[in-house]
Amino acid sequence: MSQTTKFHKDMNIGEILDAQPDAMKVIEKYFGSGCFTCPGMKMESISFGATMHNVDPEKMVAEINALAEEKPEG
Repeated sequence: MSQTTKFHKDMNIGEILDAQPDAMKVIEKYFGSGCFTCPGMKMESISFGATMHNVDPEKMVAEINALAEEKPEG
C-alpha cells in the first residue's frame, strides 16, 4: 500500500491489517482481542464492526490513518 492510500470505513478488517499491521492496536482498542480469531475478520468492514460494537467508524479510521502516516509501509 502506498503512502498516499488512505483507509476508509468500508474496507474490510483483514485488508487493513494486511496493509497496516499496527492497525491491530486500534482495532483491539475498539473491538477487543476476540476480533482477531473471528472468521468474519476477512469479510467484515470497519463500518460493520463499528455498528456491532457501537463505536464511531470514522474515529477508528482517523486513528488508523494517523498510524499509517506515523509509520508508512515500505
